[in-house]
Amino acid sequence: MPALRYRSRSYKRTFKRTPGGKTVLRYKKKKPSKHVCAVCGEVLHGVPRGRPYEIRKLSKSQKRPNRPYGGYLCSKCSRKVFKAEARL
Repeated sequence: MPALRYRSRSYKRTFKRTPGGKTVLRYKKKKPSKHVCAVCGEVLHGVPRGRPYEIRKLSKSQKRPNRPYGGYLCSKCSRKVFKAEARL
């Protein structure tokens, strides 16, 4: 029987084969949902999905697009914002 904290579906269950030949159940937290644009709700490209301890290991350039509003707005919406700022 698994420990009580693992008995919910918020954990992904994977079967792993140990060096001794036994198959054991491992519990892993599921991946978080994809990041979406704050304006239109479109999925953001270039922003990795992962738990905080996985994201922490990435370099700064791998965490989000390196432009203004990167990781917050999609490319279409950010282009609209840049045009609006240029018109002012």
